[in-house]
Amino acid sequence: VGEQALLKCSFKSSSPITESLVVYWTYRPLAGGQMETVFHYQSIPYPTTVGKFKDRISWVGNVATGDASIALQSPEMSDNGTFFCSVKNPPDV
Repeated sequence: VGEQALLKCSFKSSSPITESLVVYWTYRPLAGGQMETVFHYQSIPYPTTVGKFKDRISWVGNVATGDASIALQSPEMSDNGTFFCSVKNPPDV
């Protein structure tokens, strides 16, 4: 709580990295319920503009090195849950 949380995600792809590569981060609360998109990246980062993570997610990854990590600022106990990272690099998924 209170310190920046690094949410690490790494990937490997058999296809060259192109502008078509997309990274999606989603979140499900600990109590279950609706999945929420908190971040996506396609050439540039698109942090969410709505919801509980608005203005608190930043891109720290580097797709050229297989890193799709994000950082969460000022985490709170209510942020507890499962964060999912998915990377699509067409035609590789």
